[in-house]
Amino acid sequence: MTEGAPLLELRGVSKVFGAVRALDGVDFTVPAGKVTALAGDNGAGKSVLIKTVSGLWAPTDGQILWEGEPVHLHTPNDAEAHGITTIYQDLALCDNLDIVQNMFLGHERVRHRLLDESSMEKTARKTLDDLHVTTIRSIRQPVQSLSGGQRQSVAVAKAVMQSAKLVIMDEPTAALGVAQTIQVLELIKRLSSQGTAVVVVSHNLNDVFAVADQISILYLGRMVASGPADEFDRQVVVDYMTSGESTRAAAG
Repeated sequence: MTEGAPLLELRGVSKVFGAVRALDGVDFTVPAGKVTALAGDNGAGKSVLIKTVSGLWAPTDGQILWEGEPVHLHTPNDAEAHGITTIYQDLALCDNLDIVQNMFLGHERVRHRLLDESSMEKTARKTLDDLHVTTIRSIRQPVQSLSGGQRQSVAVAKAVMQSAKLVIMDEPTAALGVAQTIQVLELIKRLSSQGTAVVVVSHNLNDVFAVADQISILYLGRMVASGPADEFDRQVVVDYMTSGESTRAAAG
């Protein structure tokens, strides 16, 4: 990693779909081991940005740097090979499989040509314990039996187990109750404290200010504000999200 470089950096990234410029010269940095909140109204370009970083869509213009070096992320496998894992709202978990099977899906361990169930169970349990996930009764529970917060925990544990350096979470507390939301926010803080960078894409400003070290705000495909979270307040963020500017920020 280049000395002093951010973990992830976008420089002048644009993404064009026909006549629509979904991202317009976006600069975006994610420091290692910190929580970066990506805020913006519907249609601001948040999903396009994370899908570009995740290798689903190549940028039309601009450059993506990872650990200070230019990279080309052509597929999600390219992103994961660098240590970038994206957890979308649907979580991509298989309801009919249990927790261990979900955590090792596509990465199953084999011993003597048989699945090494014992080794996978131990690793799954240790990963959940290290993240202080204490609400799961059994790691052999079917995922369909879990609450929303528990499902997020399994998705995060799967990313950690695969040595993710950056975990991108798309609206991680959407449709969760108060207790489950607290559980997921604590999980995000714990990830960061263990050295994993987290990008949280969220409409919920309570969540943003509860966990974010820095905030970046998109408006109609442009990055209109970015900086340490303590330089913003809720009203200033709302101003940027809804109009692309804030007279309150200028006055401050």
